[in-house]
Amino acid sequence: MCDQQGRVLAFGGGARELSGFREQELMGIDLAEALELRVPDEPDLRPPHETALEWGARVLGKPMSMRSASGAVELVTGDFFPAYDGDGGLLAVFTPRSQT
Repeated sequence: MCDQQGRVLAFGGGARELSGFREQELMGIDLAEALELRVPDEPDLRPPHETALEWGARVLGKPMSMRSASGAVELVTGDFFPAYDGDGGLLAVFTPRSQT
């Protein structure tokens, strides 16, 4: 879960398992920068989490890469859900993809 600026507010167990980061390591840090999130097929387009925050619309099924705590690049699918409460913010969900 991120705030309106994309800073980490909470980091679930699945995210910890996938990334190797502990929640305390990422609290208050920009999610995209901390995980070095990239959309390889669309390097010149706005990052999907920024689109979800600005437009208040879900962005689903984005093939992405992220850096794990060990420094390895992991292939993931990113789904971004804007929060529709008064605080704004964002829920980001990453699902591992096979590296073929």
